Amino acid sequence: MPRISYFYGISVYMYYHDHAPPHFHAFYGGDEAMVEIAAARILRGGLPRRAASMVAEWTTMYREELTRDWELAIAGEPLLPVPPLD
Repeated sequence: MPRISYFYGISVYMYYHDHAPPHFHAFYGGDEAMVEIAAARILRGGLPRRAASMVAEWTTMYREELTRDWELAIAGEPLLPVPPLD
């Protein structure tokens, strides 16, 4: 599971050959959330309010890049880094 981004203590990972819908996993401290790319919403798990807000903003900003990485992951190809939230 490669890390595709890191910002403000939040690590973002994407699994290879994962199930639909297109999503990624965000980790902050001891919390984990599975985040849907299309809607920028948490599908499973949870993050503190501020971290969840930053992840939603970042997802909206980089939806195209995240979708590209999802397609690469499904194909078993190397993933590309996604810029952090500034």
